[in-house]
Amino acid sequence: MKLSFIWFDMGYTLLYMQRESTFQQALQKFGVAVALEDLEREFHLTDKLFMREYPGVFLKDRKTYMPWYLGTLNHRLGLSLNVCEVDACWEKIKAQVENYWRPFDGVRPVLDGLRKESFGLGIISNWDGTARGILGRADLSGYFDHVVFSCEVGYHKPHPAIFDIALSNARVPAQECVYIGDNYYDDAIGSRKVGMEALIINRFGALGVEEIEGCPIIRHISEVWNYIGKEIPSWKTPGCFERPL
Repeated sequence: MKLSFIWFDMGYTLLYMQRESTFQQALQKFGVAVALEDLEREFHLTDKLFMREYPGVFLKDRKTYMPWYLGTLNHRLGLSLNVCEVDACWEKIKAQVENYWRPFDGVRPVLDGLRKESFGLGIISNWDGTARGILGRADLSGYFDHVVFSCEVGYHKPHPAIFDIALSNARVPAQECVYIGDNYYDDAIGSRKVGMEALIINRFGALGVEEIEGCPIIRHISEVWNYIGKEIPSWKTPGCFERPL
């Protein structure tokens, strides 16, 4: 069956937080200097650990998991800091950042390209009530035909109901769709429950997801062209897809 519709996760698929640079600033307040590339790697590995071992934890109130998360990150970085004090400092720094969530490099060119190739586009994402505002401030809302957020429908990935709702809204069969996300346990497992194929974006290659088998992993959203049965469009500007990290 011909592919006609592409669904995306939102966080760390289309958008990223300015967390490493702001966390670096917070550490500096405590007299600790850590290179940005080290923070990027360790945040990534901590994310993947939590996704694999503690599914659903990021859906809980931030206060219930962030000390635990930062304690794990502290350990990975070899630091001994009071995580509650660091977190409070970090929150103050983040509050001063405009548009804390930003699109990854290459997202807009890819979405433009998919539109030109007449694909339907949608979002299925676990998120709270801030989701539509964040998407709007990132100036991405206009790309999508259908957007389904867990806070609005009462189901979270990987529950098949959130995918079924999206498919029903779009009036498209699962076999004509592919789902692109960054969390294998929510995104690939969930989408496959309704018969939708999946791609997982992991910007560090296999790092942190070594256990995953039988699911394509791509480093960058531009690689979607390798999986949708079309060549990279001739209008693509060389070099416009840069690695975001």
